[in-house]
Amino acid sequence: MKLAFSTLGVPGLPLPDVLRLASAHGYHGVELRAHPEEPVHAGLSPAQRADAAALFRAAGVEVLGLAGYARVAAPGEDGPVIEEVRELVGLAHDLGAPFVRVFPGAGAEQSPDEADAVAARRLGTAAEYAADLGVRILLETHDSHRTGAAATRVLGLVGHRQAGALWDVMHTWLGGEQPLDTYAALAPYLGYVQVKDIASTEDTTPLALGAGVLPLAECVEVLARHGWDGWLCWEYEKRWYETAEPLEGLLDAGREHLRRLLNESA
Repeated sequence: MKLAFSTLGVPGLPLPDVLRLASAHGYHGVELRAHPEEPVHAGLSPAQRADAAALFRAAGVEVLGLAGYARVAAPGEDGPVIEEVRELVGLAHDLGAPFVRVFPGAGAEQSPDEADAVAARRLGTAAEYAADLGVRILLETHDSHRTGAAATRVLGLVGHRQAGALWDVMHTWLGGEQPLDTYAALAPYLGYVQVKDIASTEDTTPLALGAGVLPLAECVEVLARHGWDGWLCWEYEKRWYETAEPLEGLLDAGREHLRRLLNESA
């Protein structure tokens, strides 16, 4: 498995500095938070996109994916949501990224069946566009669909290979799902896995990997036992927790913790 980290952990950091961190600390790739307050977002010009892609190639670091904020199950018209996803897919293609992350984001006023149908309809439409550009749209286990079982209700309706899943280990754990059950649900769709650690269900402030309660060892063991060889991406949510320790000082220990788990699972 290859290792990456998300720029959610280094909010606003210029791309050259992000790439220096990845190279210096032994990470193969980076997940880019695609938001206007970050260096990479859908408003970049063609020249800016080309420059960003060139920086990654020169550094020998891969763009794992773009973490977007489209909410595919949200109430409202389909058009704006599909357009937001299409813009992210186009940006991913220009940067050479294989994946785009989207959220479910269903509203409390929607029934589960309604939310599933809305998300599936939008993902199916966007997946046709993504197929032409060689990008996969990944529905993250998050908010209204935080378990693998919930995410696969949507993906089973979509039935398109360019629509897959992103396993966020915190949300499936908060949803009460065991790692083996999550993997069994997501295996046909799995794009990559976001790892992290927290203190408790009440305190989700990001911690160093291995310092909290999330079942990282079980997750890695399940993946290894089934021969999965994709990406593990550390999503350290520094952007939302300003008092959290800076990610830069944790990257070496985080890499070694993941490597140790991988070795123990081999």
